[in-house]
Amino acid sequence: QLVESGGGSVQAGGSLRLSCAVSGYTRSPYCMGWFRQAPGKEREGVAAIDSDGSTSYADSVKGRFTISQDNAKNTLYLQMNSLRPEDTAMYYCAVPSRAPYDCYAGSPDLGYLGQGTQVTVS
Repeated sequence: QLVESGGGSVQAGGSLRLSCAVSGYTRSPYCMGWFRQAPGKEREGVAAIDSDGSTSYADSVKGRFTISQDNAKNTLYLQMNSLRPEDTAMYYCAVPSRAPYDCYAGSPDLGYLGQGTQVTVS
């Protein structure tokens, strides 16, 4: 089970930190990621983190967003800084739905998503 939290409304230039609590795994999944989807737009891969700590990001968020995880807490994070109105979307965390998988931002192998948390930037 994936449960996202931390969304909300913020002014442009502000920051938010999203969290995703992962349960049902004996250990943190080897790959985790964040997606987002704005109304009327396709789902977009935002960031991913592999078991070795390597990360990947969509070009649109590089330098502003940081993905991280706390394996002890089975929690995934997305620190979002310098937020823009175009960042407004529902944000979902994701884990692989198949194996083997490729771990990168937007990987179609990240097929299990949570219910999402809304981020609105004005």
